[in-house]
Amino acid sequence: MIELAYPWLLLLAPLPLIMRLLHASNRYEEAALEAPFASRWRQLAGTASLGLQSSPLKLIALILMWLSLVTAATRPQWVGEPIELANSGRDLLLAIDLSGSMQIEDMQVGNSLVSRITAVKAIAADFTSRRTGDRVGLILFGTRAYVQAPLTFDIKTVEKFIEEAQLGFAGEDTAIGDALGLAVKRLRERPADSRVLILLTDGQDTASTVDPMEAAALASEMNVRIYTIGISRRLGTTSNASGEVDEALLTAIAQATGGRYFRARTPQELQGIYQVLDELEPVEQEKSTFRPIESMTWVPTSVAFWLALLLIALRTWPQLSFRSNTKEQQHD
Repeated sequence: MIELAYPWLLLLAPLPLIMRLLHASNRYEEAALEAPFASRWRQLAGTASLGLQSSPLKLIALILMWLSLVTAATRPQWVGEPIELANSGRDLLLAIDLSGSMQIEDMQVGNSLVSRITAVKAIAADFTSRRTGDRVGLILFGTRAYVQAPLTFDIKTVEKFIEEAQLGFAGEDTAIGDALGLAVKRLRERPADSRVLILLTDGQDTASTVDPMEAAALASEMNVRIYTIGISRRLGTTSNASGEVDEALLTAIAQATGGRYFRARTPQELQGIYQVLDELEPVEQEKSTFRPIESMTWVPTSVAFWLALLLIALRTWPQLSFRSNTKEQQHD
C-alpha cells in the first residue's frame, strides 16, 4: 500500500489559492498611462505571459504541477507485506590474523602453493556466505586488533571486507589477547546462548596488552564460546616453537570457554573445519519481520516535470506565432 512519510505537508496544497486571494484583496487602482501602439503592446503581453485568464489549460497545468510537487515533498512510498526473517542463529564473530607471517606460501592448492591469507580469505568468505540467520561480524588483528565489521545480517558486506583485507593493515606482530578482549566486548550484550568467536591465527601471541588466558577467562564468564584454528604446515606444541602456531595456548583458550581447537595444515583441512562449525546447534531467538519499502517520489516528480514542459510549450508557441505574423506583415 501507499504511505506518505510526511503527510502534514499536504496542508500546503491550498497555499497558491490563499496567496491569490490575499493579493486580490490588496489591489488598488493606479493612474493610467496612455501609450502609442497600445493595441500592439496588449497583443504582445497577452502572448508572452502565463496569464491564467487567457488559457484554462495553463491554469489546470499550473494547479496539477503544484499538487505534484507537494505530493513529492510528502515522500510517498510503497510499503510491501511483512516478511519474516529467519533469525534463528548465533551472534558470530570472525577474528582473522593479518600479521606478516600470513604471507608465507605453504598452502597447497592443486599443484601450486598459495599464501596462508589467500586460502583463509577464500574459505572464510565461503563460510560467511552460508551464515543464513546468523549475525556475523569481523575482527582483523596483527599488532593491534580492530573491528572491521560489527555484528550484522548484511552477509555480503562482511564477505567483501574479508576479500579486501590486506596484510599489514594492523601491523606485523600478533595480538591474540587483544583480539579476544575486543570480541568479548562486542559480544557481551548479546543473548548469552548465542555468543560465538572463531579465531584464526598462524602464530603466537607477541604483541597483546591483554593476557590471552585472562581474556579467555573473561569470555568464559560472559558465556562466549571460542573456537580457535591454527594455520601452518608445521605446528608447534608450545610457545617455544618460534614462528609457528602455539597449539598449547589455542587449545587452552578453546577449552576454557567450552569451544574447540582445530588444526589446519591445508586448505582442505580448513574447509573441513568450517563444515564442522556449520553444524553448531543454532539458538532460537525472537523472530523479526520487516516490510520492504520502495520510494515512489519519482512518480509525482515526473508528472511535475512534464507539466513544466507543457507550460513552456504553451508559453513559447504563441510568441513564435506572433513573431512569424509580424515578419509577414513587414514583408507585405
